[in-house]
Amino acid sequence: MAQDLDYLKETPSQTAGPYVHIGLAPGAAGFDIYRRELGADIAGPNARGERIRIEGSVIDGSGSPIKDVLIETWQANSKGLYVDPNDSSAVEDGFSGFGRVISDFETGKWAFETIKPGSTPGRNGKVQAPHVSMWIVARGINIGLNTRLYFEDETDLNATDPVLNLIEPENRRATLLAKRSETKGKTTYRFDVVLQGLNETVFFDI
Repeated sequence: MAQDLDYLKETPSQTAGPYVHIGLAPGAAGFDIYRRELGADIAGPNARGERIRIEGSVIDGSGSPIKDVLIETWQANSKGLYVDPNDSSAVEDGFSGFGRVISDFETGKWAFETIKPGSTPGRNGKVQAPHVSMWIVARGINIGLNTRLYFEDETDLNATDPVLNLIEPENRRATLLAKRSETKGKTTYRFDVVLQGLNETVFFDI
């Protein structure tokens, strides 16, 4: 028999709050606790593939960058393989695939260094285009936001990606494409996450 819980009222939702950095990225908050921040090294020195930098901002509904964002990322290596806890040889030594960055407190910009991932297997034997999964939290966001970053120069693979093709308004798929540029031989992808408005980034309910 179901218990009557009418006397227990739902408490207000809580956001990440200003202390999220102390708990998850203490070094950025000025606390010298760990030798190295968790998630600071995604690819490690031995990973094969193209070294890239991914950078951007998280933009609020007024068009302003949010300055206290924490972003976690998850990706495959250049061969499309993820870290397998049951097989340490699945990826290169030192490759974690996991990243954690915060935005600059003054500018709101964030960036991480990694390698460009390869295509990964999807459901029903379908191939997923190279992508980076992202989880975003910040003050004002009650539930972490899930999205994906795809690469604009993977046109053919993006066109057949099973997840991108689930987005019915086709013009909104472009909100998940990171733009490539090269400066002095270094490749950078720009990816801004827009929380509201006409160019709102597509988020996934997972």
